[in-house]
Amino acid sequence: MQIFRDWRGLPDAAQGATIALGNFDGVHLGHASVIRAAHTARPDRPLAVLTFEPHPREFFRPQDPPFRLTLSPERASALAALGVAIVYELPFDQAFSHLTAEQFVSEVLHQGLKAAHLTCGADFAFGHRRGGSTAYLATQAEAFGIGLTLAPAVTDAQGPISATRIRRLLQDGYPERAAALLGRPFSIRGEVSHGDKRGRTIGFPTANVPLGRHLEPDRGVYAVTARLPDGAPLKGVANIGQRPTVGGQESRLEAHLFDFDKDIYGAELTVELRYFLREELKFPDLEALTTQIAQDAAQARALLDAAPPAAA
Repeated sequence: MQIFRDWRGLPDAAQGATIALGNFDGVHLGHASVIRAAHTARPDRPLAVLTFEPHPREFFRPQDPPFRLTLSPERASALAALGVAIVYELPFDQAFSHLTAEQFVSEVLHQGLKAAHLTCGADFAFGHRRGGSTAYLATQAEAFGIGLTLAPAVTDAQGPISATRIRRLLQDGYPERAAALLGRPFSIRGEVSHGDKRGRTIGFPTANVPLGRHLEPDRGVYAVTARLPDGAPLKGVANIGQRPTVGGQESRLEAHLFDFDKDIYGAELTVELRYFLREELKFPDLEALTTQIAQDAAQARALLDAAPPAAA
């Protein structure tokens, strides 16, 4: 898959695609439907996604707590798994935010990308102050000879599948339900950093991954699977939170990987949340914490070992 971060000066091979439009945070089942609609409409053209980095909400509301389900590398991986050949990941900055809806269609989609076909959800809005609606997009696309498909929302018994619903499920401690809407487990990817190494002293060494701009799920202990870039899945148990027993101040993910003792400091680790085990607690001392971690690890191992092969 190729990633382009400008709509200007593209090679011929990166133009004329059938393009799905949106933020695609999470690349959930609803997003997958929009992408499939793009391919179905023009299977003769390269399949592409146009998205933005940072997320417009991050740009306009930098004071908000982190909310992203997928950062750029995770999103790209998920899009590639859906068969996307080209990603236009356009920088969302002050200049871009002031492009009018007319300029977005004319300069970006038509002149820059030479789009053959567009797909989006019915609620897609674009341009300065979200001035462009899907009705306007339809009119402009027709004027430029670009096809357009409006993909219907994917729904279940609770309503349309959305990133907002998935965020709420994760913050409420339901990773399995979130996975059902994502089409895969929710994961946090980051570089393994040095911690205080206290886990090593009590027999449970951990790989520490900062949450960064990821959404913080419900604080607590999870059964997880993890993967290094070139490795097989590993099973483990992880804590997300501030570690109140040892006076932690910053939320982070600490994963203890079963039957694994390699030095992976500085490596990129993807940790998938499989099952929520318990809320984060403050223990009276390290001995009580160690006893509980042993129980958590046993429970996590049992759940992961019993899971169907596709889920673990």
